[in-house]
Amino acid sequence: MIRYLILMIVMALPVKAEPLRILAMGDSVMAWNAWSGKDIPSVMGEVLGAEVTRVAVSGANFATRSGQGDIRSQYVAGDWDLVVINGGANDFANGCGCGACFPYLDLLIDQNLQGLVPAFLAGLETDILWVGYYATGFTGPFSGCRDALVEMERRLARLADRTPNLRFVDAEDVIEPGNRAQFFYDRVHPSRLGSRLIGTYLAEQIAR
Repeated sequence: MIRYLILMIVMALPVKAEPLRILAMGDSVMAWNAWSGKDIPSVMGEVLGAEVTRVAVSGANFATRSGQGDIRSQYVAGDWDLVVINGGANDFANGCGCGACFPYLDLLIDQNLQGLVPAFLAGLETDILWVGYYATGFTGPFSGCRDALVEMERRLARLADRTPNLRFVDAEDVIEPGNRAQFFYDRVHPSRLGSRLIGTYLAEQIAR
């Protein structure tokens, strides 16, 4: 079924003299399965026939500066057609232990749609696709972050509605909470199937 969907997407794509050039930024959800070439950005590149540069790394965040550092520093200037980005979960895990996280949420993006994330996105002079997280259906290190993440993504969706070059797409549209086949053994990160589902869905959204 997935191979058929990929074929249909590719057949529907407009003919373009040059392949799309995409920069994929973010945290471990975006980077997971890279060791096997089955990560989300690689799937997008395969489906779209695009040149995708992945700079996402595990542990990356916007504000707490632990782990692999600031997602904003991943940006590489270039003639990109699109920047695909995710992030925020590690800020909540590191900064507030997935507990009382709304002060950290407001630091990233507040109710007036101001903060570190909107300021960074405003400086990108290209089209941007923000990828929302998915629910896992399992208890784990990020389960307490759920409310803050849901609210963050509501705010990002509102920001996208008023920002011409920004679009919000939710990975939760294609990942089934509690479906173990779609998750890695840690029940947090996507399995190869999960990365395939998300990458194919993003490619479909980009192709539209």
